[in-house]
Amino acid sequence: MTAIYESRDAANAATEKLKIYAQPQRLMILSNLIAGERTVSEIDEATGIGQPALSQQLAALRRAELVETRRMAKQIYYRLANDTVMACVRNIEAMFSKNGARPVAAKAPVMRPTAAPAIRSQPGAAKFAQIL
Repeated sequence: MTAIYESRDAANAATEKLKIYAQPQRLMILSNLIAGERTVSEIDEATGIGQPALSQQLAALRRAELVETRRMAKQIYYRLANDTVMACVRNIEAMFSKNGARPVAAKAPVMRPTAAPAIRSQPGAAKFAQIL
């Protein structure tokens, strides 16, 4: 994985994805879906967004691959697309929470290998006791 500071393309891709999260109605929908799969009417009832706007925002979330759908008869169910989306929404909620919620722990950063320090050997010292 390339660190964002190493690539303008990676930075551009990240900002485009963040724009999807930065729209209030979309963020409300994503937050509602943390609890699990919901129908359009359940999302509407929970968020109060209203049918026309809700349909537009759900379409944008589908295009951005942040939600997935499942059809059962005439009902369409929405859910978060993956654990990464879940973690992102939870972290946004934690960052702006007034109740002291903690951000979801991220994976430890990958450390890039560096050159090993030269080993100085002292005469008469055992191999395992060499001073670095």
